[in-house]
Amino acid sequence: MNLKPLLDRVVIKMVETEETTKSGIILTGSAKEKPQVAEVIAVGPGGIVDGKEVKMQVNKGDKVITSKYSGTEVKIDSVEYIIVRQNDILAVVE
Repeated sequence: MNLKPLLDRVVIKMVETEETTKSGIILTGSAKEKPQVAEVIAVGPGGIVDGKEVKMQVNKGDKVITSKYSGTEVKIDSVEYIIVRQNDILAVVE
């Protein structure tokens, strides 16, 4: 099953974070911070949103940083995705 986002929506998948610190300390599940870096899986076409034209500025495969508690989580074929608006994406990681 494929996800095809509408208008200014972007489908992202969170990038797994390392389980140990640089000094070698292993972090437990409760000690880990929620990751904010994600990979763009699919991008909507843009268009007129709330009376304004939105041009999409991210592409499939980009690594991005999102707002901490943004988006809607969905699970398809046991894979978790988040659907966010483009304005919830703060930066592209290069």
